[in-house]
Amino acid sequence: MKNRILIVEDDPGIAGAVALNMQFVGYDYALFDDGRAAAESLAGDHAYDLALLDIMLPGMDGFELFGYMEKYGIPVIYMTAKTDSASEIRGLRDGAEDYIVKPFDVLTLMVRIEKVLRRTGRLNTVFRVRDVEVNSETRTVTKGGQPVDLQPMEFDVLLLLLRYKNLTVSREQFLSEIWGCDFLGETRAIDMKIAGLRKKLDLGDAIKSIPKRGYRLEDR
Repeated sequence: MKNRILIVEDDPGIAGAVALNMQFVGYDYALFDDGRAAAESLAGDHAYDLALLDIMLPGMDGFELFGYMEKYGIPVIYMTAKTDSASEIRGLRDGAEDYIVKPFDVLTLMVRIEKVLRRTGRLNTVFRVRDVEVNSETRTVTKGGQPVDLQPMEFDVLLLLLRYKNLTVSREQFLSEIWGCDFLGETRAIDMKIAGLRKKLDLGDAIKSIPKRGYRLEDR
């Protein structure tokens, strides 16, 4: 089952970009450009794993809207142009899980979303691409229903690609998330793990090499 995200953002460009990347990564979402409309909709549908709220919204601002999210137990990440520390402190003290200032990198937002979903116990643990299914809790992989043995690091690389499906994962991100370091000597190890995944899972045409940046798992 896909994670479902509520997006409340009145800037069409930002809302569109965030929604598009939600679709790429594999989240379901609902989008509102008015705070009051979003609040009123919750009475009939509040099955969300997370809400992304702008603060400066028509109808009802994000701080007031937060109370409605709290009522239904929906974790909140603010994404806002308000850079003053007072607003950030208020948002976090009220109970928001995170506070992201615009402009932001989309991959950074996706990482923050994943961390909140994991921290709150809502993160989807099953990922799929073509006939490959990966369970992040049991650390098992099947292809066409048959188990596939992966090395621990191969599994970690595959899971990172799946979590940010259709987005480019940089070499630095692989090193930080998996190796936990910036040791440049490990970049060759990333290439070796990618080669192993392409062969074992028949994903040679799906795992794209992005010159001078990293790799992207495409599933459109």
